[in-house]
Amino acid sequence: MSQESSDTRRELLGLFEEPDQAADAFQQLRGSGFDESDLEVLSSTPYPEGAFGERHLKHRLFAYPFAGAACGLAIAIAWVIGAQLSIPIVTGGKPVVAVPAIIQIVYEGSMLGAVLFTVLGVFFESRLPDGVGVYDDRIAEGYIGVSVMARERRVADAQIALEEAGATDILTKEGSLLQDSGGARGS
Repeated sequence: MSQESSDTRRELLGLFEEPDQAADAFQQLRGSGFDESDLEVLSSTPYPEGAFGERHLKHRLFAYPFAGAACGLAIAIAWVIGAQLSIPIVTGGKPVVAVPAIIQIVYEGSMLGAVLFTVLGVFFESRLPDGVGVYDDRIAEGYIGVSVMARERRVADAQIALEEAGATDILTKEGSLLQDSGGARGS
């Protein structure tokens, strides 16, 4: 039972007014032993990737169009050849499956497959959230949030690191962890 309670994870969200403070918080959290997969930066401003010290995320989006084109090509060829062989109409001694006649259909099948797989790839690679975490409306007003997923026994370490970096407020699902943050929400 005690093992289960120590594995429970809580999310903390530190709010910062300046990008330098958020970058310092990110570095302090990594220095405190938090894994980069447990840290996330939330901002309404489009900062370049890596601006806060987070690692460059690798994606495989480029592979989806190739896989889709290959699947579309295979389906188009099977469909056209299957249709021509199921109702063989011989016209003037020409072959039943004529390559020049199927080129456009095969091309369209390949393109359709590539486009559909690219759309699906964007959904898979976009790291859509797996649930609603801690969020604050001040992020939309220009604040920068640094989110930490911490095990129950490491929550105090995360809070100390966020406070040392100059967090304006630190939030959990239960509310604010800072006592003097009551007036900060009003603007």
